[in-house]
Amino acid sequence: MTHDEIFAKVRDVLVDALAVDEDEVTPEATLTSDLGAESIDFLDIVFKLEQTFGFKIEQGELFPDNVTQDPELVQNGRVTAAGMTRLKERLPHADFSKLESNPEVTKVGQIFTVGALVNFVERKLGQ
Repeated sequence: MTHDEIFAKVRDVLVDALAVDEDEVTPEATLTSDLGAESIDFLDIVFKLEQTFGFKIEQGELFPDNVTQDPELVQNGRVTAAGMTRLKERLPHADFSKLESNPEVTKVGQIFTVGALVNFVERKLGQ
């Protein structure tokens, strides 16, 4: 499956799950800020990706669990250096450039772009 074919299927999943227009789903669009995804939507996105691509997504594999609850990862409302390293290890598909320049925990959602989902699917299909 090509990158463009994967993107088209991911776009279809997001259009369906988030009730957004196709033209809003660009590789740079963030799931939360740009497409309006909320926590319950992430469960639907995971389910639809599993159905569309025929693989299982383990809990925390695509989206991290309880990042803000772990004092090793977050202190004083900011992702720590150790936290950034662990997140990058756990989420190699995500784009950390914005979070690295401003590691406020409220900015963690910016790493989840449409492009990150496409990267995730490419990695899963390549395994």
